[in-house]
Amino acid sequence: MKTPLLILVIIFCSVQFIWSQEEDGVVSFDLPIRNSLVFNRYSINPTFSFVREQNKYISFNNKREWVQFENAPETFLGSYSGRFSENIGAGLAVFQQNYGVLTTFGGLLNFAYNVKLRQDTNLTFGLNVGAYKSGVNTSNVVTNFDDPSLQNVPENFLLTVNPGINYGTKFIDFGVSINNLVLYNIETSAMIEDDPKQSIQAHVMHTGYFDGRGFFEKTKFSGIVMSEFRKDETIISAIASLNVPKGIWFQLGYNNRYGVSGGLGLNVTKNIALEYNVEKAIGEMVEFGPSHEITLAYRFISKKKFDYSGDETVSGLFTKKRKKPIVEASEEELAGIRQRAAERREQAKLAKEEELKAKEEAEANALAEAKAKAQQEAEEKAKQLAEERAKKEAEAQAKLIAEQKAKELAETRAKLLAEKKAKEEADAKAKQLAEQKAKEEAEERAKLLAEQQAQQEAEAQAQLLAEQKAKEAAALRAKALAEQKAKDEAEAQAKLIAEQQAQKEAEAQAQLLAEQKAKEEEALRAKAEAEAQARQLAEQKAKEEAESQAQLLAEQKAKEEAEAKSTDELFPNPTDEIGKSMLEITKEAESAKAAQNKLLEQFDNIVEIKNKDLKDLKEENDLSEQGIAVQPRPFKSITAENNALKAIKVDLDKVINSRNEKIEELKTLYEQRTKIKETELDEVTLFYKNKIERLTEEQLTSVRVKEQLESKLETIRVATEFEKRRRIKRAAYDNESDRYAQDRAMLQNIKRTTDLTTTPFTAEDFDFGEIQSGNIKILKNVSNTDSGYYLIIAVHSNINKRNSFVTKVVASGRSNVDFFYDKSTSKYYIYYDKFENIEQAITAMEAKGNRPYNKNMTLVKIEN
Repeated sequence: MKTPLLILVIIFCSVQFIWSQEEDGVVSFDLPIRNSLVFNRYSINPTFSFVREQNKYISFNNKREWVQFENAPETFLGSYSGRFSENIGAGLAVFQQNYGVLTTFGGLLNFAYNVKLRQDTNLTFGLNVGAYKSGVNTSNVVTNFDDPSLQNVPENFLLTVNPGINYGTKFIDFGVSINNLVLYNIETSAMIEDDPKQSIQAHVMHTGYFDGRGFFEKTKFSGIVMSEFRKDETIISAIASLNVPKGIWFQLGYNNRYGVSGGLGLNVTKNIALEYNVEKAIGEMVEFGPSHEITLAYRFISKKKFDYSGDETVSGLFTKKRKKPIVEASEEELAGIRQRAAERREQAKLAKEEELKAKEEAEANALAEAKAKAQQEAEEKAKQLAEERAKKEAEAQAKLIAEQKAKELAETRAKLLAEKKAKEEADAKAKQLAEQKAKEEAEERAKLLAEQQAQQEAEAQAQLLAEQKAKEAAALRAKALAEQKAKDEAEAQAKLIAEQQAQKEAEAQAQLLAEQKAKEEEALRAKAEAEAQARQLAEQKAKEEAESQAQLLAEQKAKEEAEAKSTDELFPNPTDEIGKSMLEITKEAESAKAAQNKLLEQFDNIVEIKNKDLKDLKEENDLSEQGIAVQPRPFKSITAENNALKAIKVDLDKVINSRNEKIEELKTLYEQRTKIKETELDEVTLFYKNKIERLTEEQLTSVRVKEQLESKLETIRVATEFEKRRRIKRAAYDNESDRYAQDRAMLQNIKRTTDLTTTPFTAEDFDFGEIQSGNIKILKNVSNTDSGYYLIIAVHSNINKRNSFVTKVVASGRSNVDFFYDKSTSKYYIYYDKFENIEQAITAMEAKGNRPYNKNMTLVKIEN
């Protein structure tokens, strides 16, 4: 029996040497504590002595692996670890591992430090440093003879370093650790290279709670998934745990190398806990049998509640709640209690009487002091009468100055109100003229459409009657001639009659076209006169606003210079802290005024530039309408100009708001100073009363100037858009190249300037133009367009309707929309996709979806 056993042990040790050593007697550091999420978690990652931990533990662990074999691997582990402070976790462990005749004994030191990033995010750094001795345990060798090879196996003292890091959120943890980053043999003073158990281990862990009832109320759930990447293999594992507040927890795990595991834990009391785990091998290691692990632990419950902890309630299965005994008092004790209460009431009564007496004495003393104080105040009052008389004279003078200033301010405000009223009346008049013009245009358009429709109906009816009449007359004449004369004479006479009728119809149609053309020219002439009148009104309004603004700026500048000069001459020199603060704030407000005026000037310059561009564009359009050939001005890019204007407006708002805050702060200090008797009416207070009024008036003027500039800018923008439309309308197509270039420019402008709509369009919002048949239409000789099959979504002959349809398609999110012009039909075909063969085109039509602009999609083939 001893010989087979010895052979089995030697084979097992050889396998173990292949797995875990580079030379005889050297074993990699590898604690097989991998199936628990409650105790000794630092063996999974060095940071876990801190992560989601609330308490400290002393635990004793024993694990026997592959129990079907004698002398199977066995591990003993004793440790003290857990949370020691708000940002530190630590642990100390002693272990022994027996692998048949091979044994290791050593210790492990763990340290983890946490850095709180935000409210629910933490970054934890951890380190495991192990030192252990490995060699052959000769007491476990059973042999009948001395084996020199066993006696020559050296003992080694090894040092290992295992760092780790963990990033934790409210419920999720991510982490990485390096196992056996350093393995140093102290006996040989050399590093162990090519360690097969050197690996990188990553994990993702979730910790949460069930919102259940009954037994599972506030149950904690923990789950972790790990991947260990070794040189020759990758190990995937996972563990899930349920911790019931009643004092029991369950664990399930899987490891693609070691198999499946299950465990049960109990809190015998709040402090004493017991855990058992069993691991069943699968795959190639199934014949090795199961592994058993048992842990006994003592929990030190922390009185302090740490952040980033487990948060679970700890209770024991066998812990009884102690009830305080209820003791009834005897009659003697109740009498003593009543007597002591009566004595306390008597003492309180005496104390109250003494307090009342002391209060009366204090009132008498206070009355005497008040009389003395009143006499002293009367003496001081007589002394202050002279001072007050001087102050009243100063107040009268200050009041006179203030009234004069208030009068000037009222006149300025009245003037501004009058200007504002005049501006509002002008705006209302312009608006009324615009509405009247739009109404007249709409009535004229409706009238023209009605006349055209009536004319078309009359022409159609006249043509029908003429044809019928001609037919009847020809039939009667043909019949009469056939009876009287030969067939040839009847045909000649019928031909003559038809020619005469055709000539009459042609003359009538020419006359009708001439009348219609005259009406159109009259309508265009009236429209041009109305547009010219609107432009003249807009120019006059802009000119009046510019003159008013220039006058207002000049008045403000002159007034500010005069007041600044007066302020410099009469500026007081305060000695108190409030006065000094007011002086400092006033200087800051004065310095901000220069920046504010500079920004207003820059704003005005840009408005003038835009006004000049508008005048140049208007002049070009006027000359072109008069038949004078001019070189068209290119549309310059105004992005940089608009960005500069936007920046100026933002800076101007900031300066105005900052200066308003300074003025409000100055008002607050002024109110505080007026409440102080010594400074209520002194020179500094009177000065700052006038100063605050002047600063407030300056701000009102600056705000008015800003509003006028913005109004003028809006007027220029509207007028510029009008002139741009005039320029587009007068653009003529000299040839197909000009038409194509203009079409391309318009398409790019629509795509560049159209924003996505926030309200989805419906099919009723789109004008699809000419309705196409369901058959494939063939177009030939289409310029600037490749041959192929096009998915047509609309057909228009009117350019404005074409642009409106394309704009809505782009606003719906279809940016690749395009169109081509067919000169044979004088129509624009709008599409967004093109194919080389008919199969692809039909497939695309079938998959067009329910987009509103695809409602009338047809297929057109171009053959060039």
